[in-house]
Amino acid sequence: MKNLMFKNSLKRTGLYLSLIGLLMIPSACDQGFLDTDPQGKQAGTVFWQSGEDATKAVNAMYANLRGWNNTAFAPIAIESVGSDDAEKGSTPSDATFFNDYDNFSVGSGDGQLGGFWSGQYQNINYANQVIDNIPAISMDETLKARYLAEAKFIRAYSYFRLVRAFGDVPLRLTLPKDATEYNIPRNPKAEVYAAIEKDLTDAAAVLPLSYGAADRGRITKGAASSLLAKVSMYQQKWQQVFDLTTQVITSGQYSLFPNYEALFRVANENSVESIFEIQNELIPSNADASNSQYSQVQGVRGVTGGGWGFNTPTKTLADSYEAGDPRRDATIIFRGETTPAGDAIAAIGDNPMYNQKSYVPFGLYTTGFNEGSQQNVRVIRYADVLLMNAEAANELGNTAQALASLELVRARARGASKTILPKVIATDKAALRTAIWNERHVELAMENDRYFDVIRQGRGAEVFGPKGWKAGKNEVWPLPQNELDLSAGVLVQNPGY
Repeated sequence: MKNLMFKNSLKRTGLYLSLIGLLMIPSACDQGFLDTDPQGKQAGTVFWQSGEDATKAVNAMYANLRGWNNTAFAPIAIESVGSDDAEKGSTPSDATFFNDYDNFSVGSGDGQLGGFWSGQYQNINYANQVIDNIPAISMDETLKARYLAEAKFIRAYSYFRLVRAFGDVPLRLTLPKDATEYNIPRNPKAEVYAAIEKDLTDAAAVLPLSYGAADRGRITKGAASSLLAKVSMYQQKWQQVFDLTTQVITSGQYSLFPNYEALFRVANENSVESIFEIQNELIPSNADASNSQYSQVQGVRGVTGGGWGFNTPTKTLADSYEAGDPRRDATIIFRGETTPAGDAIAAIGDNPMYNQKSYVPFGLYTTGFNEGSQQNVRVIRYADVLLMNAEAANELGNTAQALASLELVRARARGASKTILPKVIATDKAALRTAIWNERHVELAMENDRYFDVIRQGRGAEVFGPKGWKAGKNEVWPLPQNELDLSAGVLVQNPGY
């Protein structure tokens, strides 16, 4: 079986995971790319032979995105708890390692670092399998090109998560040919960003604007362009950010969902505002395949069969909203409230607040399945594109466009009420920049953006300093110690750790 049977013991665990798990997708294409079957594995010696094999491989790549290391504890630690928006949650004695991320005392040996690293490199490995092997398959050429573009997006997405978290990281763009290529050093982050940009540019040139119902949720041209805009924003390539977001805005594919709170409910997944979501599903006949724990680990504690209560909003976040901003109550479940879905939250419990964006109404819980396993993860929304457009326009001196894009987001939040959230009228570049940053804060709260947003804005010490964040060190997290040990000195730790 070409390229699929490397033994894990020979390689760094994160970079070169065996792809035995890739062959876990049923062979019938019409079953849909969400319906995985962990028990059905195809013999490796006959794989990569047909278009059907290509479909299985691409579907497996999507399925891996919803795994534990991509959506649960590791991303909470790396992408959320360090911010001023979130804290550990749950009970004081449960999973205390999260506190080390909250106060920036985490060491390289913590398991969530390795989990996040492994999760991203597993995505990359799946993508590389697709990119290296599908070209030789005799199949529909248009579908082949699309599959390769989808794989390039997922590889780029995972490298973006890695470079934000760790800075320089090993850049693996092909499968290793032999043992001499297993252990590779870190590439400078500029090289990683260049590879990400190339993958997304290639993908955007091929991917369709939309899909039919059977393929809803697959990666589109708009997703590739939007992620490329965000990657460009982190490098302050403002003209590129503006051009890409303008293309998405004028594509006619997206608009703001009218009801901000309802946007995050299961019934409104893949809505007109959705640009990229990690697809989760509760498949009644297959509890093993309904394996997402994204909602479960953040769900309200103390509910019969309820969640674990991690990644809870902070008082700082609750206090950051303007008076009357409905996004506050749409983002945070408060103890003692009744949710819009009718769930009464007890006034007394372990945590005063929970993440409402990951919430699934209790009536949708199903015995024998992870609570809320059907909840998609919203990764890129149209509101984010509008705010990137506003920020880029402001940096380029186009104040009118910046105000217009910003106002679209505030107008949706404002809804029918005209007495709250007044229009931003600032024309000074610095003042408008601050207004846009504040809007990103409240609009995208609890969506794993705040922490890295503050750092790329150069405000880490100002915002996170009281929690223990130090300039020159905490711009990145430590590399996992296990990866350093397995590399036998090829990998070098980040400064200060």
